Amino acid sequence: MKKKGYLLFISSLLAISVNVCPQTAESDTAMYVPDVWEVSLDSLLQVWHIQHLNQKMEHPAYQQATEMSDSVYIDRLSRLNNIIPMHFDEDVRRYINMYVNGTKIPYILGIENRYFPIIEQTLDANGLPEELKYLAIVESALNPAAVSRMGASGLWQFMYGTGKLYGLEINSLIDERRDPILSTQAACRYMKSLYGIYHDWLLVLAAYNSGPGTVNKAIRRAGGQNNYWKIQAYLPKETRAYVPLFIAATYVMNYYAYHQIYPVDTGDPIPTDTVMVSQAIHFEQIAAVLNIDLSLIQSLNPQYKCDIVPGNTKPRPIRLPVLQVYAFVEKETEIANYKKDELFAKYATTVSLPNGSKEKIIHKVVKGDTFRKLESKYGVSMAQIKKWNNLKSNTLVIGRKLTIYLDNGGFSVAK
Repeated sequence: MKKKGYLLFISSLLAISVNVCPQTAESDTAMYVPDVWEVSLDSLLQVWHIQHLNQKMEHPAYQQATEMSDSVYIDRLSRLNNIIPMHFDEDVRRYINMYVNGTKIPYILGIENRYFPIIEQTLDANGLPEELKYLAIVESALNPAAVSRMGASGLWQFMYGTGKLYGLEINSLIDERRDPILSTQAACRYMKSLYGIYHDWLLVLAAYNSGPGTVNKAIRRAGGQNNYWKIQAYLPKETRAYVPLFIAATYVMNYYAYHQIYPVDTGDPIPTDTVMVSQAIHFEQIAAVLNIDLSLIQSLNPQYKCDIVPGNTKPRPIRLPVLQVYAFVEKETEIANYKKDELFAKYATTVSLPNGSKEKIIHKVVKGDTFRKLESKYGVSMAQIKKWNNLKSNTLVIGRKLTIYLDNGGFSVAK
């Protein structure tokens, strides 16, 4: 992003106004609802802080969300100190209602203090509008372990290819799309690159959702218009809903109290710190030796897919409660040796396979499988899967057995 262009953009938006935008002619009657808002609360409730600290505040009006008039919504949106313009239309109203009448916002409000400070600091360091933090609510409901039906993962719902492109490590043991810090840094780099293309934050949001190719096509179909609301009708249904979803999330996270929404009380954030390890460590070793809840370690380190920190391939961080960090340093050798043979048994044999991989598996294609899902699940690319199985088509056949060679970053534990 060019600094001069960014400053000019900011200066042009100093007096932010809220515009009432008519629905496009091609607007659908049925609402688009993202994956994360269709599924049950089960995944979100796996977050350690909610499992262990949930003290739901009871209130007689807890389930009585209150709707407002259009003029109230417009006035409230106009009062937000945002760079991104907060338009209002019927779609925004419908998504506000979806949020305030749903079950997730109280839980999101309860855990926002775990993730928003990280996101805000990273946005500020990159010169990006702070309100972009609400995009993580649209994407994942602030759940770093969220996985979409299409295989996108993490707070920012990176697909495999995009995550790799922006420097995130993804293999059998590690998925940095699920690391709140690293994925937020990658998301900021991605959004900065998109802003360098469009110089318009609403177009950046649309491109973040569907890719710049889709947005460029919509711009061409709209006669070269570089305005989100002018090209909205030419975008896919999901992307047409994306900006209204973002505006609605921004509204609700600022005005939830006016709708009788009460945050779930998850207690104060647990002070944590990181320590670098240079040997293979299993979460169960840490939990047993330091007497820490295993689910807490998993919650603090969601990027490690198999509860293993492969520090023997290169030094890697592990996040722990700050009071246990010193104990970890003192007892690291004891931790690394605790039930080592038992916990690492299936990783103990190194097999020579193509491309330096360490493990060969057979995946049987089932209904609903896509290349994107397999990419996300196994940390390999579509091109690799097709090459290993001599596939020409981009369509998977149910029942077919696929050979996949897992890249584990050179990880192995010798017997």
